[in-house]
Amino acid sequence: MNNNQAWKELFSKYDILSAVERDGYFMISADQIREYREPRLMTKFDHRINLPDTFASNDLAILPVTRGDYVISHFDAYHKLEADNVQIETFSPPDNIQSLDYNNIFSEAVALSCAFAAGIIMDFLDDDSIIPTVSGRMGTGAFDFSIPDTKNHTLHSVNVSNAQIEIDAAYEGRSCLALFEAKREISTDFITRQLYYPFRVWQNRITKPVRPVFFVYSNNIFSLYEYTFSDTQLQLHTPHPAQKLLRSGHRHNLTGHSKHPPQSQSH
Repeated sequence: MNNNQAWKELFSKYDILSAVERDGYFMISADQIREYREPRLMTKFDHRINLPDTFASNDLAILPVTRGDYVISHFDAYHKLEADNVQIETFSPPDNIQSLDYNNIFSEAVALSCAFAAGIIMDFLDDDSIIPTVSGRMGTGAFDFSIPDTKNHTLHSVNVSNAQIEIDAAYEGRSCLALFEAKREISTDFITRQLYYPFRVWQNRITKPVRPVFFVYSNNIFSLYEYTFSDTQLQLHTPHPAQKLLRSGHRHNLTGHSKHPPQSQSH
């Protein structure tokens, strides 16, 4: 059973659409989703085009609120990626790095490592003191926020308590912590929570400014977009996480080739 079929069954069994229209939202648990398919496969929709038919046709989105619960509503959950209209800058990778093959960037992690080694990330953040720090999966702790309803143009209040997030990379320097969400394909949009949830988590943990960055490697081009959110730290309910683009269209490619040591020969 694929996602479309599984969600169609879930919408029918729990009358989800009626609940959303009546109450404004529907809470669904991982156990309920698991009746038809693994939740991790059923709830990760990085781009609007990934949404199952039952979501797309009814203008719905889903957000995690705990490790085992999700909320479905008419959330304005996706942000349209700004157009790239700037000149491409060229960077040369360092000659002494032999473990990175700049002609074979096969994952987000490798793309981030290549960009860091070549000085692209340092240049973008304008900080020559940055070092890689936190990454991987972690809990969110507790926070609240509001998000616009695309149907009636009101705000939904959402309470998050120890949901799971994943940070692709973070770089800390003298004056900030930059959190990166990385992709290896071009898309017209992305789901806001992948930047917003980590931003809220680390905004509450450190005193330095937190800078959310969306990073794309595609067709040998590195594109970086920095966003900011409204200040939420001292508010009971945050303003909706509407993104304001600080800088975009910083596009880079690499010249030169990675060098590898000769293979040893057995005798």
